[in-house]
Amino acid sequence: MNTKELVEQIYKKKSFLCIGLDVDLNKVPKHLLKLDDPIFEFNKAIIDATQHLAVAYKPNIAFYEAYGIKGWKSLEKTITYLNTNYPEVFTIADAKRGDIGNTSTMYAKAFFEDLQFDSITVAPYMGKDSVEPFLSFEDKHTILLALTSNQGAFDFQTKKIEGKELYKNVIEISKSYHNAQNLMYVVGATKAEYLSEIRGIIPDSFLLVPGVGAQGGNLQEVCKYGINDQVGLLINSSRGIIYASDAEDYAQAAANKALELQKQMEEILLFKK
Repeated sequence: MNTKELVEQIYKKKSFLCIGLDVDLNKVPKHLLKLDDPIFEFNKAIIDATQHLAVAYKPNIAFYEAYGIKGWKSLEKTITYLNTNYPEVFTIADAKRGDIGNTSTMYAKAFFEDLQFDSITVAPYMGKDSVEPFLSFEDKHTILLALTSNQGAFDFQTKKIEGKELYKNVIEISKSYHNAQNLMYVVGATKAEYLSEIRGIIPDSFLLVPGVGAQGGNLQEVCKYGINDQVGLLINSSRGIIYASDAEDYAQAAANKALELQKQMEEILLFKK
């Protein structure tokens, strides 16, 4: 999926919502545990109930790897279900990969060629040759960790190097990478006050913004500083949507929570016009 198609979906659905599929079997409704693949069945119900409200889905790969081969099979079934039934939806492998070049190439093949995700999150710490193998897939997007929503972000990301914060250096340098037009960036919703300066560096790029909801990020603040001419935002909510209920009505409860966010986004888009 290219950026133009993503923007079309945003305006068609009046939403820039991304739903994180971070499935913890300790939190899913107990009746699902009797099924052969409770992770996939949980995801399928959530997707079917919310696909008209969301433009993207983001499985956090750790929540599948934790269950070994069974978890990986659930992930494969989930992405296949999305690509087959809702191909207009943007898919994000939240894998946070990044290694020496030949290893990054294999990570890219796994998520782009085998699983057919539209994008993947990538850690930039090892630099250019760890990121460009992902960018060599010209029809795919690489989402670089820039300024994350966790408290530990202040350990390194905001430290100044020669007078400039590290995350700003990361963003600036990444603009010179091959196929950099397919870069997106992770900026946490809990760091909304930084967004205006980030927009000064990358005015046209899409930002994946986690942290709205359970982590305390504010949608209006994020949009105030981060929205651009093409909207340029994918606002992710995971726990606040998918675990809205632990009863048999969990899918409908998730849809209700997603609808609350979508309605807020619709108002923001109307005001933007």
